[in-house]
Amino acid sequence: MTEALAPVVAAGRMSRSAQPSFVLRGRMQLRPWQGSDALVLAESCLDPDIQQWNRPGRLTVDEAQEKIARWRGRWHSEKAAIWAVAPGDGGAAVGLIGLADLDLRGGSGEFLYWLLPAGRGGGVMVDATVRISRWAFEELGLHRLRITHSVANPASCRVATRAGFRLEGTMRSALLHADGWHDEHLHARVQDDPWPS
Repeated sequence: MTEALAPVVAAGRMSRSAQPSFVLRGRMQLRPWQGSDALVLAESCLDPDIQQWNRPGRLTVDEAQEKIARWRGRWHSEKAAIWAVAPGDGGAAVGLIGLADLDLRGGSGEFLYWLLPAGRGGGVMVDATVRISRWAFEELGLHRLRITHSVANPASCRVATRAGFRLEGTMRSALLHADGWHDEHLHARVQDDPWPS
């Protein structure tokens, strides 16, 4: 008889600790979402690019509060880890990054991210993706991370590539957007891949 494989990450490893915060080159921070971020989250759903590529639907401020509370619950249930991208001086959030579809037993997770116009263009999302990847591999102990995005979204492709996620292929007609079915690129990195310079 073959013994079952041990989990890559033991259950409880996330839920026993508080969600960490991180500083990115001293100018931006990644921190857990707070109730006071609900207005920004609701307003982000009105941004055309976020609507197109992330399909968030519309949220009232009360619904955004509930969503933030669910994200806290998903940390404790070890299903997701979602951070706000915000100025280091404590200003309002300008983006979101996180790992969803977490499979601690199997050692994997999938990135999701977006930036409002105020956060775009400075390489913040590349830095954030590398930082969360380091946490996921070095502190949490995952083995494989992936990023998927529409082939019509070159900005996400640049983030994935610059953060060291190799393009593994194209998934045909993989995700329904408002304008129809999109082919999706699949990028991934594993624990032993070299970090980008």
